[in-house]
Amino acid sequence: MTSATLEKARISDAPLLSVVGRGLAAPLIHGGTARYVNLDYAASAPAVEEVAAHLSEVLPYYASVHRGAGFASQVSTSLYENARQTVADFVGARPGDAVIFTRNTTDSLNLLAGCVESLLAAHGHREGVSNEHGEVLYLDIEHHANLLPWQALPHRTVVAGHTVESTLHRVETQLRAGNVVLLAVTGASNVTGEVLPVAELAALAHRHGARIVVDAAQLAPHRRLDIARDGIDYVAFSGHKLYAPFGAGVLVGRPDWLDAGRPHLAGGGAVKDVRLESVRWTGGPARHEAGSPNVLGAATLAKATEVLAALDPEDWHAHEQGLRAHLVAGLEALGGVTVHQLFADSSTYPGSGTIGVVNFSVEGYDAGLAAAYLSAEHGVGVRDGKFCAHPLLRRLGLASGSLRASVGVGSRREDADRLVAGVAALLRDGLGWDYVVDAGRWVPANDSRSYPSWAPNTPGTAGAAPCSSD
Repeated sequence: MTSATLEKARISDAPLLSVVGRGLAAPLIHGGTARYVNLDYAASAPAVEEVAAHLSEVLPYYASVHRGAGFASQVSTSLYENARQTVADFVGARPGDAVIFTRNTTDSLNLLAGCVESLLAAHGHREGVSNEHGEVLYLDIEHHANLLPWQALPHRTVVAGHTVESTLHRVETQLRAGNVVLLAVTGASNVTGEVLPVAELAALAHRHGARIVVDAAQLAPHRRLDIARDGIDYVAFSGHKLYAPFGAGVLVGRPDWLDAGRPHLAGGGAVKDVRLESVRWTGGPARHEAGSPNVLGAATLAKATEVLAALDPEDWHAHEQGLRAHLVAGLEALGGVTVHQLFADSSTYPGSGTIGVVNFSVEGYDAGLAAAYLSAEHGVGVRDGKFCAHPLLRRLGLASGSLRASVGVGSRREDADRLVAGVAALLRDGLGWDYVVDAGRWVPANDSRSYPSWAPNTPGTAGAAPCSSD
């Protein structure tokens, strides 16, 4: 933190912004209710109330965009297209950078991977790809969204070191060996919350003739980006983690590869001319946005970026760091709790640090069982599992999974205190109810709590993926 942020850092008794669901009551297994403590922001963040209000405001004007002469269609088209510039401003985009709306970060990275694949198939003779048989370089700590798309292409993996500094040296060694066209890195680990120095990584990539894409799914909701200043070629993030959970994500970056790559989807809106046996594709964002776009998702994502951009950066950082530090201190004070991290120097290396994510284990308890206990007996929601980062969990010795608590603009001191108190009670008193495994998840046995009538299933009756879906 800067000195100014250190002066402002505090343990916040109030949220920084008001979010939808802030007063949600969670039924407890022993009877009664408690205010639901949402410590799962890193999976999907609640909507900021201002964003939800914007959705209600624009919803009456919703119509299909781009080719409608009607009033609502014209308003929706303006709303959708202006959202691009709002998002571009939020990430500090360069003039001419493309802003492509997608479903989420995974969709964005798959879109880019398809473009890179097209360019490599052309042997790098066009659109700025200089290596005839180029490869994608990525770290072993990536979320599956920034790992699996590249496995289908020529690729190399860098095993991250135990420090940020050693990891950068390893990345540079691989870049120096040549043949890398793209470096794909996370901005902040979705497992531990540790931040990578993306500006330094971008400089390394460019020094050796490669471009860089940053998976900012976790970074963007916690820190302002400036891709022009930092030299980032592409950035991807999701609305559902950025307080706009309405089905939109975005890919922002240099247009040449995107215009040269194959369209992400084949369909209406992505074409200049279609014949029965041929097609001429258009360029620009429309090339990759075939079909009817998610106008409301794009509009609310843009609104969320406006709301976050209006925050004082020092207040924003201090709020989060104060809560995270309080939570870590509380957990580490409990015998039997281990807080996990990747890098020994993440708190000191320039450009690194942490966001509001804490990964931990409770001795003697499966992560899924501890999470079920915290929810059923204390009304506290955390994430458990492998976090769609299996290689990293194995490296950390957590092949069976761990727990993750994450905070955001709607979090407050009481949230951290409730989690610490719940874990302390588990260690002191043990489980207060019987739990069973149902469809791969720990759930309370004989759970008779009532749930909303519109909820299709009560917990445990639907199957779950072996890693969390975030």
